[in-house]
Amino acid sequence: MGIASINPATGEKIKVFEALTDTAVAAKLNLAQAGFERFRHTSFSERAGWFKAAAQILEDKQEDFGRLMTLEMGKTLASAIAEAKKCAWVCRYYAEHAAEFLTDTFAETDASQSFIRYQPLGVLLAVMPWNFPFWQVFRFAAPSLMAGNVALLKHASNVPQCALAIEEIFQQAGFPEGVFQTLLIGADKVAGLMADDRIKAATLTGSEAAGSSLAAAAGKQIKKVVLELGGSDPFIVLESADLDAAVATAVTARMLNNGQSCIAAKRFILADAIADDFQNRLKEKFQALKLGDPMEASTDIGPLATPDILHDIDQQVRACLDKGAIAMVGGKADPTQLPANLRQGNFYPPTLLTDIPPGTPADNEEFFGPVALAFRVSNLDAAIKLANATPLGLGASAWTADPAESDRLINEIEAGAVFINGMVKSDPRIPFGGVKRSGYGRELGIQGIHEFVNLKTVWIK
Repeated sequence: MGIASINPATGEKIKVFEALTDTAVAAKLNLAQAGFERFRHTSFSERAGWFKAAAQILEDKQEDFGRLMTLEMGKTLASAIAEAKKCAWVCRYYAEHAAEFLTDTFAETDASQSFIRYQPLGVLLAVMPWNFPFWQVFRFAAPSLMAGNVALLKHASNVPQCALAIEEIFQQAGFPEGVFQTLLIGADKVAGLMADDRIKAATLTGSEAAGSSLAAAAGKQIKKVVLELGGSDPFIVLESADLDAAVATAVTARMLNNGQSCIAAKRFILADAIADDFQNRLKEKFQALKLGDPMEASTDIGPLATPDILHDIDQQVRACLDKGAIAMVGGKADPTQLPANLRQGNFYPPTLLTDIPPGTPADNEEFFGPVALAFRVSNLDAAIKLANATPLGLGASAWTADPAESDRLINEIEAGAVFINGMVKSDPRIPFGGVKRSGYGRELGIQGIHEFVNLKTVWIK
Protein backbone atom coordinates (compact mmCIF):
# COMPACT_ATOMS: atom_id res chain seq x y z
CA MET A 1 0.00 0.00 0.00
CA GLY A 2 1.33 3.42 -0.95
CA ILE A 3 1.16 6.51 1.26
CA ALA A 4 0.95 9.51 -1.03
CA SER A 5 1.96 13.13 -0.59
CA ILE A 6 -0.39 15.23 -2.76
CA ASN A 7 -0.34 19.00 -3.18
CA PRO A 8 -3.88 20.12 -2.22
CA ALA A 9 -3.49 23.39 -4.16
CA THR A 10 -2.97 21.65 -7.51
CA GLY A 11 -3.92 18.00 -7.02
CA GLU A 12 -0.41 17.00 -8.09
CA LYS A 13 1.00 13.78 -6.64
CA ILE A 14 4.39 14.72 -5.23
CA LYS A 15 5.73 11.48 -3.84
CA VAL A 16 4.53 8.02 -2.83
CA PHE A 17 5.98 6.07 0.09
CA GLU A 18 5.67 2.37 0.68
CA ALA A 19 3.92 1.53 3.93
CA LEU A 20 6.02 -0.39 6.45
CA THR A 21 5.66 -4.14 6.49
CA ASP A 22 4.60 -5.92 9.68
CA THR A 23 8.19 -7.10 10.05
CA ALA A 24 9.52 -3.55 9.82
CA VAL A 25 6.95 -2.33 12.37
CA ALA A 26 7.96 -5.12 14.77
CA ALA A 27 11.59 -4.10 14.43
CA LYS A 28 10.71 -0.50 15.30
CA LEU A 29 8.76 -1.68 18.32
CA ASN A 30 11.79 -3.64 19.49
CA LEU A 31 13.98 -0.60 18.96
CA ALA A 32 11.55 1.59 20.90
CA GLN A 33 11.44 -0.79 23.85
CA ALA A 34 15.23 -1.04 23.96
CA GLY A 35 15.44 2.74 23.63
CA PHE A 36 13.11 3.21 26.57
CA GLU A 37 15.16 0.94 28.83
CA ARG A 38 18.10 3.28 28.26
CA PHE A 39 16.30 6.61 27.93
CA ARG A 40 14.35 6.30 31.18
CA HIS A 41 17.66 6.53 33.07
CA THR A 42 18.82 9.74 31.40
CA SER A 43 18.70 12.95 33.43
CA PHE A 44 16.36 15.87 32.97
CA SER A 45 19.34 18.00 31.99
CA GLU A 46 20.31 15.56 29.24
CA ARG A 47 16.78 15.47 27.86
CA ALA A 48 16.55 19.24 28.10
CA GLY A 49 19.73 19.58 26.07
CA TRP A 50 18.32 17.45 23.29
CA PHE A 51 15.06 19.38 23.24
CA LYS A 52 16.87 22.71 23.13
CA ALA A 53 18.83 21.38 20.16
CA ALA A 54 15.55 20.37 18.50
CA ALA A 55 14.17 23.86 19.14
CA GLN A 56 17.20 25.39 17.47
CA ILE A 57 16.79 23.15 14.41
CA LEU A 58 13.12 24.15 14.17
CA GLU A 59 14.03 27.82 14.26
CA ASP A 60 16.99 27.56 11.91
CA LYS A 61 14.96 25.67 9.29
CA GLN A 62 11.56 27.23 9.94
CA GLU A 63 11.09 28.28 6.31
CA ASP A 64 11.98 24.83 4.98
CA PHE A 65 9.60 23.15 7.40
CA GLY A 66 6.96 25.76 6.64
CA ARG A 67 7.16 25.08 2.91
CA LEU A 68 6.87 21.36 3.54
CA MET A 69 3.71 21.81 5.63
CA THR A 70 2.18 24.11 3.01
CA LEU A 71 3.08 21.73 0.19
CA GLU A 72 1.47 18.72 1.87
CA MET A 73 -1.65 20.15 3.52
CA GLY A 74 -2.22 23.63 2.12
CA LYS A 75 -1.96 26.06 5.04
CA THR A 76 -0.57 29.47 4.16
CA LEU A 77 3.21 29.68 4.25
CA ALA A 78 3.20 32.42 6.89
CA SER A 79 1.07 30.29 9.23
CA ALA A 80 3.23 27.24 8.58
CA ILE A 81 6.41 29.11 9.48
CA ALA A 82 4.69 30.36 12.64
CA GLU A 83 3.82 26.73 13.46
CA ALA A 84 7.47 25.68 13.27
CA LYS A 85 8.40 28.52 15.62
CA LYS A 86 5.66 27.50 18.06
CA CYS A 87 7.08 23.97 18.10
CA ALA A 88 10.42 25.41 19.16
CA TRP A 89 8.61 27.21 21.99
CA VAL A 90 7.02 24.03 23.37
CA CYS A 91 10.36 22.20 23.19
CA ARG A 92 12.06 24.92 25.24
CA TYR A 93 9.13 25.24 27.64
CA TYR A 94 9.30 21.63 28.76
CA ALA A 95 13.08 21.58 28.65
CA GLU A 96 12.98 24.37 31.23
CA HIS A 97 10.03 23.17 33.37
CA ALA A 98 9.85 19.36 33.25
CA ALA A 99 12.12 18.80 36.24
CA GLU A 100 9.97 21.16 38.33
CA PHE A 101 6.71 19.57 37.11
CA LEU A 102 7.93 16.06 37.93
CA THR A 103 9.69 16.66 41.24
CA ASP A 104 8.44 14.52 44.12
CA THR A 105 5.25 15.87 45.69
CA PHE A 106 5.21 15.38 49.48
CA ALA A 107 2.12 14.73 51.60
CA GLU A 108 1.57 14.69 55.36
CA THR A 109 0.41 11.22 56.46
CA ASP A 110 1.02 8.79 59.33
CA ALA A 111 4.27 7.74 57.64
CA SER A 112 7.71 9.07 58.45
CA GLN A 113 7.74 10.22 54.85
CA SER A 114 5.19 9.98 52.02
CA PHE A 115 5.29 11.42 48.55
CA ILE A 116 4.32 10.96 44.91
CA ARG A 117 7.06 10.06 42.44
CA TYR A 118 6.41 10.60 38.73
CA GLN A 119 7.85 7.87 36.52
CA PRO A 120 7.57 7.23 32.77
CA LEU A 121 5.26 4.56 31.38
CA GLY A 122 7.28 3.38 28.39
CA VAL A 123 6.51 3.30 24.67
CA LEU A 124 3.68 5.66 23.68
CA LEU A 125 1.77 5.60 20.40
CA ALA A 126 0.83 9.00 18.96
CA VAL A 127 -1.86 9.05 16.27
CA MET A 128 -1.67 12.56 14.87
CA PRO A 129 -3.68 14.66 12.36
CA TRP A 130 -2.69 16.57 9.26
CA ASN A 131 -4.08 20.02 10.13
CA PHE A 132 -1.17 21.10 12.35
CA PRO A 133 1.33 18.47 11.17
CA PHE A 134 4.26 19.70 13.27
CA TRP A 135 2.58 21.36 16.27
CA GLN A 136 0.33 18.45 17.19
CA VAL A 137 3.33 16.12 17.29
CA PHE A 138 5.64 18.37 19.27
CA ARG A 139 3.03 19.34 21.83
CA PHE A 140 2.72 15.63 22.60
CA ALA A 141 6.39 14.76 22.29
CA ALA A 142 7.92 17.53 24.39
CA PRO A 143 6.21 16.67 27.71
CA SER A 144 6.08 12.92 27.05
CA LEU A 145 9.76 12.52 26.22
CA MET A 146 10.91 14.95 28.90
CA ALA A 147 9.11 12.61 31.34
CA GLY A 148 11.29 9.74 30.08
CA ASN A 149 8.87 8.00 27.71
CA VAL A 150 9.62 7.15 24.10
CA ALA A 151 7.30 7.65 21.12
CA LEU A 152 6.07 5.99 17.97
CA LEU A 153 4.33 8.40 15.58
CA LYS A 154 1.54 7.22 13.31
CA HIS A 155 0.91 10.44 11.40
CA ALA A 156 -1.94 11.22 9.02
CA SER A 157 -1.36 9.51 5.70
CA ASN A 158 -1.47 12.74 3.67
CA VAL A 159 1.57 14.27 5.44
CA PRO A 160 4.25 11.56 5.20
CA GLN A 161 7.05 13.99 4.39
CA CYS A 162 6.24 16.02 7.51
CA ALA A 163 6.26 12.82 9.57
CA LEU A 164 9.69 11.82 8.28
CA ALA A 165 11.05 15.35 8.71
CA ILE A 166 10.00 15.35 12.38
CA GLU A 167 11.76 12.05 12.97
CA GLU A 168 14.87 13.53 11.40
CA ILE A 169 14.71 16.54 13.73
CA PHE A 170 14.89 14.23 16.74
CA GLN A 171 17.81 12.35 15.19
CA GLN A 172 19.71 15.54 14.37
CA ALA A 173 19.07 16.92 17.86
CA GLY A 174 20.96 13.94 19.29
CA PHE A 175 18.16 11.93 20.91
CA PRO A 176 19.24 8.30 21.50
CA GLU A 177 18.23 5.64 19.00
CA GLY A 178 14.67 4.41 19.34
CA VAL A 179 13.38 7.36 21.37
CA PHE A 180 11.29 8.84 18.55
CA GLN A 181 10.31 6.92 15.43
CA THR A 182 7.83 7.50 12.61
CA LEU A 183 5.66 4.62 11.40
CA LEU A 184 4.42 5.01 7.83
CA ILE A 185 1.38 2.77 8.18
CA GLY A 186 -2.34 2.90 7.52
CA ALA A 187 -5.02 3.46 10.14
CA ASP A 188 -5.94 -0.23 9.93
CA LYS A 189 -2.73 -1.11 11.79
CA VAL A 190 -3.48 0.95 14.91
CA ALA A 191 -5.62 -1.62 16.75
CA GLY A 192 -2.89 -4.22 16.31
CA LEU A 193 -0.32 -1.86 17.76
CA MET A 194 -2.53 -1.20 20.78
CA ALA A 195 -2.66 -4.96 21.40
CA ASP A 196 1.14 -5.13 21.62
CA ASP A 197 2.39 -5.30 25.21
CA ARG A 198 5.22 -2.92 24.44
CA ILE A 199 2.77 -0.06 23.78
CA LYS A 200 1.79 1.27 27.21
CA ALA A 201 -0.55 4.13 26.27
CA ALA A 202 -1.66 6.26 23.34
CA THR A 203 -2.76 9.72 22.36
CA LEU A 204 -4.87 10.76 19.41
CA THR A 205 -5.88 14.09 17.92
CA GLY A 206 -8.47 13.75 15.18
CA SER A 207 -12.07 12.92 14.39
CA GLU A 208 -14.67 11.46 16.73
CA ALA A 209 -14.69 8.25 14.69
CA ALA A 210 -10.91 7.86 14.94
CA GLY A 211 -10.98 8.63 18.67
CA SER A 212 -13.75 6.15 19.33
CA SER A 213 -11.88 3.44 17.43
CA LEU A 214 -8.64 4.00 19.33
CA ALA A 215 -10.43 4.23 22.68
CA ALA A 216 -12.16 0.90 21.98
CA ALA A 217 -8.86 -0.76 21.10
CA ALA A 218 -7.19 0.69 24.19
CA GLY A 219 -10.09 -0.25 26.43
CA LYS A 220 -9.84 -3.84 25.33
CA GLN A 221 -6.21 -3.83 26.47
CA ILE A 222 -6.84 -1.62 29.55
CA LYS A 223 -4.43 1.05 28.37
CA LYS A 224 -4.66 4.77 28.92
CA VAL A 225 -5.56 7.12 26.08
CA VAL A 226 -5.69 10.91 25.77
CA LEU A 227 -8.12 12.08 23.08
CA GLU A 228 -8.43 15.55 21.54
CA LEU A 229 -11.27 15.32 19.04
CA GLY A 230 -13.53 17.70 17.16
CA GLY A 231 -15.03 20.99 18.19
CA SER A 232 -17.99 23.13 17.20
CA ASP A 233 -16.77 26.08 19.20
CA PRO A 234 -19.16 28.96 19.92
CA PHE A 235 -18.10 32.58 19.51
CA ILE A 236 -20.59 34.51 21.63
CA VAL A 237 -20.93 38.28 21.17
CA LEU A 238 -23.14 40.11 23.66
CA GLU A 239 -24.47 43.66 23.49
CA SER A 240 -21.78 45.12 25.76
CA ALA A 241 -18.89 43.71 23.73
CA ASP A 242 -16.19 45.72 22.00
CA LEU A 243 -17.54 45.08 18.51
CA ASP A 244 -14.45 46.24 16.62
CA ALA A 245 -12.23 43.80 18.53
CA ALA A 246 -14.79 41.01 18.29
CA VAL A 247 -15.18 41.29 14.52
CA ALA A 248 -11.44 41.53 13.90
CA THR A 249 -10.81 38.47 16.05
CA ALA A 250 -13.73 36.58 14.52
CA VAL A 251 -12.08 36.58 11.09
CA THR A 252 -8.86 35.07 12.42
CA ALA A 253 -10.70 32.68 14.73
CA ARG A 254 -12.80 31.24 11.89
CA MET A 255 -10.22 31.30 9.07
CA LEU A 256 -7.26 29.95 11.03
CA ASN A 257 -5.61 27.15 9.05
CA ASN A 258 -8.06 27.67 6.16
CA GLY A 259 -10.85 27.00 8.66
CA GLN A 260 -9.49 23.55 9.49
CA SER A 261 -8.91 23.77 13.22
CA CYS A 262 -10.72 21.94 16.01
CA ILE A 263 -10.69 25.12 18.09
CA ALA A 264 -11.71 27.47 15.29
CA ALA A 265 -14.76 29.60 16.04
CA LYS A 266 -17.53 27.89 14.09
CA ARG A 267 -20.87 29.02 15.55
CA PHE A 268 -21.28 32.78 15.96
CA ILE A 269 -23.95 33.37 18.60
CA LEU A 270 -24.96 37.02 18.43
CA ALA A 271 -27.13 39.18 20.66
CA ASP A 272 -30.05 40.60 18.65
CA ALA A 273 -28.99 44.18 19.33
CA ILE A 274 -25.64 43.82 17.55
CA ALA A 275 -26.32 40.92 15.16
CA ASP A 276 -26.97 42.94 11.99
CA ASP A 277 -23.93 45.16 12.54
CA PHE A 278 -21.67 42.20 13.34
CA GLN A 279 -22.82 40.16 10.35
CA ASN A 280 -22.41 43.07 7.92
CA ARG A 281 -18.90 43.79 9.17
CA LEU A 282 -17.96 40.12 9.03
CA LYS A 283 -19.30 39.90 5.49
CA GLU A 284 -17.10 42.81 4.38
CA LYS A 285 -14.01 41.26 5.92
CA PHE A 286 -14.73 37.83 4.42
CA GLN A 287 -15.18 39.43 0.98
CA ALA A 288 -11.75 41.05 1.31
CA LEU A 289 -9.95 37.75 1.94
CA LYS A 290 -7.87 36.40 -0.95
CA LEU A 291 -8.29 32.73 -1.88
CA GLY A 292 -5.30 31.32 -3.72
CA ASP A 293 -1.83 29.79 -3.77
CA PRO A 294 -0.83 29.26 -0.12
CA MET A 295 2.84 29.81 -0.99
CA GLU A 296 2.12 33.44 -1.97
CA ALA A 297 2.44 36.06 0.77
CA SER A 298 -0.74 37.84 -0.39
CA THR A 299 -2.94 34.76 0.07
CA ASP A 300 -5.25 34.68 3.09
CA ILE A 301 -6.99 31.34 2.48
CA GLY A 302 -5.38 28.30 0.89
CA PRO A 303 -6.93 24.99 -0.17
CA LEU A 304 -8.57 22.43 2.06
CA ALA A 305 -6.32 19.47 2.75
CA THR A 306 -8.12 16.77 0.75
CA PRO A 307 -10.90 16.40 -1.85
CA ASP A 308 -13.01 14.58 0.76
CA ILE A 309 -12.90 17.57 3.10
CA LEU A 310 -13.93 19.85 0.23
CA HIS A 311 -16.83 17.53 -0.61
CA ASP A 312 -17.98 17.34 3.01
CA ILE A 313 -18.02 21.10 3.61
CA ASP A 314 -19.81 21.67 0.29
CA GLN A 315 -22.49 19.13 1.20
CA GLN A 316 -22.99 20.63 4.65
CA VAL A 317 -23.42 24.13 3.23
CA ARG A 318 -25.79 22.89 0.51
CA ALA A 319 -27.92 21.14 3.14
CA CYS A 320 -28.22 24.40 5.11
CA LEU A 321 -29.08 26.44 2.01
CA ASP A 322 -31.67 23.88 0.89
CA LYS A 323 -33.42 24.32 4.25
CA GLY A 324 -33.54 28.12 3.84
CA ALA A 325 -30.27 29.45 5.24
CA ILE A 326 -28.82 32.54 3.56
CA ALA A 327 -25.24 32.82 2.30
CA MET A 328 -24.28 36.45 2.89
CA VAL A 329 -20.97 35.66 1.19
CA GLY A 330 -19.59 32.53 -0.46
CA GLY A 331 -21.60 29.34 -0.28
CA LYS A 332 -20.29 27.62 -3.37
CA ALA A 333 -16.90 26.62 -4.78
CA ASP A 334 -16.11 28.33 -8.09
CA PRO A 335 -12.85 27.09 -9.66
CA THR A 336 -13.24 29.53 -12.59
CA GLN A 337 -12.30 32.35 -10.21
CA LEU A 338 -8.89 30.76 -9.65
CA PRO A 339 -5.77 30.71 -11.85
CA ALA A 340 -5.72 27.76 -14.25
CA ASN A 341 -3.01 25.90 -12.31
CA LEU A 342 -5.15 25.89 -9.15
CA ARG A 343 -8.49 24.78 -10.59
CA GLN A 344 -7.90 21.16 -9.61
CA GLY A 345 -7.14 22.20 -6.04
CA ASN A 346 -9.41 21.82 -3.00
CA PHE A 347 -10.50 25.45 -2.72
CA TYR A 348 -13.62 26.66 -0.92
CA PRO A 349 -14.43 30.36 -0.49
CA PRO A 350 -14.91 32.16 2.83
CA THR A 351 -18.61 31.69 3.60
CA LEU A 352 -21.03 33.28 6.05
CA LEU A 353 -24.37 31.56 6.61
CA THR A 354 -27.19 33.34 8.45
CA ASP A 355 -30.88 32.66 9.17
CA ILE A 356 -30.09 28.97 9.60
CA PRO A 357 -33.25 27.02 10.48
CA PRO A 358 -33.34 23.98 12.76
CA GLY A 359 -32.83 20.59 11.20
CA THR A 360 -29.58 21.26 9.31
CA PRO A 361 -26.02 19.98 9.81
CA ALA A 362 -25.37 23.26 11.67
CA ASP A 363 -27.29 21.81 14.62
CA ASN A 364 -24.69 19.28 15.68
CA GLU A 365 -21.96 18.76 13.06
CA GLU A 366 -18.49 20.23 12.92
CA PHE A 367 -17.86 22.40 9.83
CA PHE A 368 -14.17 21.85 9.02
CA GLY A 369 -13.53 24.63 6.54
CA PRO A 370 -13.86 28.41 6.05
CA VAL A 371 -17.58 28.57 6.88
CA ALA A 372 -19.04 30.72 9.65
CA LEU A 373 -22.50 29.89 11.02
CA ALA A 374 -24.36 32.88 12.51
CA PHE A 375 -27.23 32.60 15.00
CA ARG A 376 -29.22 35.27 16.84
CA VAL A 377 -30.24 35.09 20.50
CA SER A 378 -32.41 37.31 22.65
CA ASN A 379 -30.47 37.14 25.91
CA LEU A 380 -27.61 35.53 27.83
CA ASP A 381 -29.66 32.50 28.85
CA ALA A 382 -30.39 31.74 25.20
CA ALA A 383 -26.75 32.26 24.25
CA ILE A 384 -25.52 29.76 26.84
CA LYS A 385 -28.23 27.26 25.94
CA LEU A 386 -27.31 27.40 22.24
CA ALA A 387 -23.58 27.26 22.98
CA ASN A 388 -24.12 24.02 24.89
CA ALA A 389 -26.54 22.53 22.34
CA THR A 390 -23.87 20.37 20.70
CA PRO A 391 -22.34 16.99 21.52
CA LEU A 392 -18.92 18.65 21.35
CA GLY A 393 -17.19 20.71 24.03
CA LEU A 394 -13.67 21.78 23.12
CA GLY A 395 -13.39 25.56 23.46
CA ALA A 396 -15.51 28.70 23.56
CA SER A 397 -14.88 32.39 22.99
CA ALA A 398 -17.21 34.96 24.52
CA TRP A 399 -17.25 38.76 24.24
CA THR A 400 -18.69 41.02 26.92
CA ALA A 401 -17.75 44.00 29.06
CA ASP A 402 -20.00 42.89 31.91
CA PRO A 403 -18.22 40.98 34.74
CA ALA A 404 -21.44 39.27 35.78
CA GLU A 405 -21.94 37.98 32.24
CA SER A 406 -18.33 36.81 32.13
CA ASP A 407 -18.78 34.88 35.34
CA ARG A 408 -21.86 33.08 34.05
CA LEU A 409 -20.20 32.24 30.74
CA ILE A 410 -17.14 30.83 32.49
CA ASN A 411 -19.23 28.71 34.86
CA GLU A 412 -21.99 27.53 32.55
CA ILE A 413 -20.44 26.87 29.14
CA GLU A 414 -19.66 23.18 28.68
CA ALA A 415 -16.15 23.25 27.21
CA GLY A 416 -12.57 22.45 28.07
CA ALA A 417 -11.63 26.12 27.71
CA VAL A 418 -13.44 29.45 27.83
CA PHE A 419 -11.71 32.57 26.52
CA ILE A 420 -13.31 35.88 27.46
CA ASN A 421 -12.68 38.68 24.94
CA GLY A 422 -10.08 36.61 23.12
CA MET A 423 -9.62 33.79 20.61
CA VAL A 424 -9.35 30.18 21.75
CA LYS A 425 -5.77 28.99 21.32
CA SER A 426 -3.30 26.43 22.59
CA ASP A 427 -0.40 27.56 24.76
CA PRO A 428 2.32 25.41 26.40
CA ARG A 429 1.67 27.11 29.75
CA ILE A 430 -1.99 26.07 30.12
CA PRO A 431 -3.79 22.73 29.69
CA PHE A 432 -5.61 21.97 26.45
CA GLY A 433 -8.45 19.49 25.87
CA GLY A 434 -12.19 19.04 25.82
CA VAL A 435 -15.28 17.51 27.39
CA LYS A 436 -18.26 15.60 26.02
CA ARG A 437 -17.47 14.10 22.59
CA SER A 438 -14.48 16.39 22.16
CA GLY A 439 -12.42 13.90 24.12
CA TYR A 440 -10.74 13.54 27.49
CA GLY A 441 -7.39 14.09 29.12
CA ARG A 442 -5.23 17.15 28.72
CA GLU A 443 -2.18 18.21 26.77
CA LEU A 444 0.22 21.04 27.69
CA GLY A 445 0.76 22.74 31.03
CA ILE A 446 1.75 20.72 34.08
CA GLN A 447 -1.38 18.62 33.52
CA GLY A 448 -0.13 17.52 30.11
CA ILE A 449 3.15 16.11 31.39
CA HIS A 450 1.29 14.22 34.14
CA GLU A 451 -0.92 12.33 31.65
CA PHE A 452 1.72 9.77 30.69
CA VAL A 453 3.49 9.05 33.93
CA ASN A 454 2.92 6.63 36.77
CA LEU A 455 1.92 8.71 39.79
CA LYS A 456 3.56 6.33 42.23
CA THR A 457 2.61 6.73 45.88
CA VAL A 458 5.59 6.14 48.22
CA TRP A 459 5.04 5.54 51.96
CA ILE A 460 8.03 5.12 54.29
CA LYS A 461 7.87 4.27 58.01
